[in-house]
Amino acid sequence: MPLTTLLPGSATAWGASLTADGVNFALAAPDATRVELCLFDDTGTTELQRIALPARTGPVWHGLLPGAGAEMVYGYRVHGPWAPTQGHRFNPAKLLLDPYALEVVGRYDGSALHWAHTPESARGVQQPDPRDNAATALKARVVSALPPAIAGPNIDPSQRVLYELHVKGFTQLHPEVPPHLRGTYAGLAHPAAIAHLKALGITTVSVMPVAARADEERLQHLGLSNYWGYSPIAWSAPEPRYWSGTPGSSPRSEFRAMVDALHAAGLEVILDVVYNHTAETDEFGPLLSLRGIANATYYHLEPEDPARYINWTGCGNCVNLNHPIVLRTVMDSLRTWVQDFGVDGFRFDLAPVMARGTQDAGYRFQAHAPWLLAVAQDPVLRNRLMVAEPWDIGPGGYQLGAFPHGWLEWNDRFRDTQRSAWLRHSASRGALAHHLAGSADAFAHGQRAARSSVNFVTAHDGFNLMDVVSYCERHNEANGEHNRDGHGHNLSVNHGVEGASDLPAVQEARARHRRTLLAATVLSLGTPMLLAGDELGHTQGGNNNAYCQDNATTWLRWDASAQHETAFWARAIALRRQLPALQASGWWRSSAESTGCGPVATWALPDGRPLQPADWDAPHGGAMAVALQAGTPDAVLLLLNPSSHEQVFCLPQGAWRVVLDSARPEAPTEGVPVVSNVITLQADSLMLLTW
Repeated sequence: MPLTTLLPGSATAWGASLTADGVNFALAAPDATRVELCLFDDTGTTELQRIALPARTGPVWHGLLPGAGAEMVYGYRVHGPWAPTQGHRFNPAKLLLDPYALEVVGRYDGSALHWAHTPESARGVQQPDPRDNAATALKARVVSALPPAIAGPNIDPSQRVLYELHVKGFTQLHPEVPPHLRGTYAGLAHPAAIAHLKALGITTVSVMPVAARADEERLQHLGLSNYWGYSPIAWSAPEPRYWSGTPGSSPRSEFRAMVDALHAAGLEVILDVVYNHTAETDEFGPLLSLRGIANATYYHLEPEDPARYINWTGCGNCVNLNHPIVLRTVMDSLRTWVQDFGVDGFRFDLAPVMARGTQDAGYRFQAHAPWLLAVAQDPVLRNRLMVAEPWDIGPGGYQLGAFPHGWLEWNDRFRDTQRSAWLRHSASRGALAHHLAGSADAFAHGQRAARSSVNFVTAHDGFNLMDVVSYCERHNEANGEHNRDGHGHNLSVNHGVEGASDLPAVQEARARHRRTLLAATVLSLGTPMLLAGDELGHTQGGNNNAYCQDNATTWLRWDASAQHETAFWARAIALRRQLPALQASGWWRSSAESTGCGPVATWALPDGRPLQPADWDAPHGGAMAVALQAGTPDAVLLLLNPSSHEQVFCLPQGAWRVVLDSARPEAPTEGVPVVSNVITLQADSLMLLTW
């Protein structure tokens, strides 16, 4: 390649942009003294040229490479002061990945060669490492634009059902997906995978993180990886490990084709995104991208010692969205996932980190934080589905219910109450009813909708559904942390046997509890979320923090014997979709005269008497019924028996018929009404009746 002179180019579009005249490069590095563009061969192993960006506009360094086009591989060397105590960690010996990378070349190998500091100075006064890491550093590839995205389906928010899945784990063992496509974006787009999603009746696929990641050094030394994907290094580039390698495709095009296929099947796609921290971890972590470009800009640093990082994430660092450069970078990334890939919304990991104020504000969560305001006014993002994980480990980190109108939030209180009530028999009637009715204390304010609460009993983090009824203790030894990682308060039961059991009585009790927890989730007020594999009886062997297990622990097993359980799930979801009283169109009301558009909810004891204050507060809960009337001739009756013995219920007047019974996986006989006004409900089960 002949030596090339860069033209000044433009600072308008950040990243590498194809133009009629070549490729424009722009990098925001406000404290840098010099930025060099490094060009590589197609494999990314040999540095061919190193050219200083010739122009600077404010904090942005930029230059135009005439005649260049797509497929070029590049990285940056950024010069500036080595002054960790002032927050600066510039080291031009280390090649850096563009924060705007759209395709990543290479894979971080966990080597100390990628540290900014010398290994011998790691725990003392850190000194810059002079070794060049270009041959194995991460690079970006210039890419051509994808065609305009196809709009997703128009899902009624009151009928939305989320389904959280991992791209690889969902199809890695799927017998009907071709072997060369298993575990890939193309595998999830395969008709066999989509057929399962459609058969269940879910509306919205919540995809775990797929942004290109860098696995932690510790995990790599153990032969593990950050399988869940919560270690991002390129916010806008699909992870290449989930690309099938099909000729003529790329990670970008294959991810886009996956979204298109799910849309064509009538399914929404939301993406779990991690903008609260990066894979560069703490002050002992690698120098891969942001740390070497603008460390003091991108990260929250300790005010008393800027050589150290504030760590509200538990992952070593926190991204500072109060800075305009950082906010723009994140907003541009979000728009990329929408405009280039067509995703319908986002689930934000540790969302309060992104909305924390400055040091002057005590780093507290701000309901009007710059990021939240930016999303609210952005024409590309403001009407997308936004879901917050509403907690972190910072000051006042638990923010359930604090996000803006229109947002959904994961509700761990729903999870804990359901487990306490159905598995431990320790939640009061009032607590169970409150969370079945949408957790109004957290969400019925500021014009929040009844769908605001994302109701779940299992998610990727924690026991899955089979394990929550099979284990009393976590079994995370394979993670290499001596079983100290993962949550220790699981509110689980094992039915007398820790782990797998061939005892019919144990198997039946576990299956009944799984069906009951599923039904309670789907039939409650709010937006239900299900975890992929729970309907199949998948077990992780008691591992409740399987973030690093890219193996049979997390890969779903498509066992035909689980078909009857899957049918129960599909039936419960279908009933929610069919019965207006079960949809999240409005808050439940106490009487027809109450304001609002939700159904009237009438609560009663099993003998039909209205609940009194003492009944709500009973410390060990108890059976109860709730009738829902949604302004139509139809009504539904939900019978709840969270106790260890069967319970007789006296039904209200009406031609009631059973449409769902969690004590039995098979469908009730259609159209046959209850002969008398008395019905018996098994222990730890619920029943849905209609007329």
